[in-house]
Amino acid sequence: MPSPSSAVSDSGRPAPSSLWRDRDFRRLWVGQTASQLGEHTSLLVLPLFAVLTLDATAGQLGVLRAVGQAPILLLSLLAGAWVDRWRTRTVMVLTDAGRTLALGAAALGALLGLLGLPALLVAAFTVGALSVFFDVAYQASLVRLVRRDQLVRGNSALEGSRSAAQIGGPALGGALVSVLSAPIAAAGSALFFALSFLSIRRIRRREVIPERSARPPHIGRRIHEGLRFVVGDTSLRTVCLASAAFQFCFAAMMTVYLLFLPRELHLSGTAVGLALAATGPGALLGSVLAARLPGRFGYGVVLVSAAALGDGAFLCVPALHGSAAVTLPVLVAVGFVFGTGGQLVNVMVMAVRQTATPDGMQGRAAATITFVGMGMTPLGSLLGGFLAQEWGLRTSLLVTATGMLLSPVVLALSPLARLGRTLPASAEEGRDRTPPFA
Repeated sequence: MPSPSSAVSDSGRPAPSSLWRDRDFRRLWVGQTASQLGEHTSLLVLPLFAVLTLDATAGQLGVLRAVGQAPILLLSLLAGAWVDRWRTRTVMVLTDAGRTLALGAAALGALLGLLGLPALLVAAFTVGALSVFFDVAYQASLVRLVRRDQLVRGNSALEGSRSAAQIGGPALGGALVSVLSAPIAAAGSALFFALSFLSIRRIRRREVIPERSARPPHIGRRIHEGLRFVVGDTSLRTVCLASAAFQFCFAAMMTVYLLFLPRELHLSGTAVGLALAATGPGALLGSVLAARLPGRFGYGVVLVSAAALGDGAFLCVPALHGSAAVTLPVLVAVGFVFGTGGQLVNVMVMAVRQTATPDGMQGRAAATITFVGMGMTPLGSLLGGFLAQEWGLRTSLLVTATGMLLSPVVLALSPLARLGRTLPASAEEGRDRTPPFA
């Protein structure tokens, strides 16, 4: 039930002016922020532990990243079909608990000297698998908790929390690994997931989920319905293609990048964390701009420009030489620009997806796009490790950074590039006569 202090509409969702006054939305926001902090901390801690402590090779690092990302390819469609039939609160709480236990066990194993590469692979896969379910659930949860005319503000707030995690997570993870130890850093990630668990479990509003039939469709049929829906929609199909191109090349680039910074530029773990954390302030700026620029210049222009600017920022990195005093400020600037452009794209693409998708298909649509886009990351990570071994770090970084520009090219050649200052309402919204945005 909604809290007594929350102003709500007849549908049980908070009224347009009361988004931040609604306790359940604040609980979701706090839980999402903590969960993203845990995720972004662990995404740096586990590779740095492998590189700095286990002296992992480029190929081993590529395998580690691919194993952590493999659940996206293996489980995304299943997660979407499952989330559409369950309370998102339940899914998020269970996955937070599981990630807390997995990273807690990894921290304990490291303290006891038992955390070798095989155990690290198990921890990475477990956390990655549970994160797939959490991410699909949180994307569907907002649509069930707030009105459709609040989606831009709600998405901006949640993406802002992700930006805060991008600031704090890598910097904190790198500092903990450098100053203290990998076990402490892993334990810190586990604590963030525990905080998310405590916050999200306090959500009281009853979710509006599609009614379950006496004989629900087979899960394979539900997955097929989600795939057919996304493939049949021009906007969503374009998002899939652009996301696949970006995620494949970005995963390859990041595998090389995580080797390039400590081994070629000789940066410490703390400096690596700061370089990666620079995307956070940029993403905060991107969240703010996402609520203003589309209404002034049009969604299409901003979407393509932001993708080109953000993805192209990494092209200057392979040319860097010298001490950390010279290279670190440049890396911070690159991360800031990438974060700003990437966040603009994320907010607008999520708004396009949510607007084009009916409530009963939200989880499956999000999961299908995740499957097609993020499902390419394991292959990209493996490619990055292979290129780093065969071609060297600088050449590989230049090639993979150039490949990231495929995504804005796909967007520029699609109907999304012609979107105006407002997004078209979906058929479902047309029937409800509810404006897509405030």
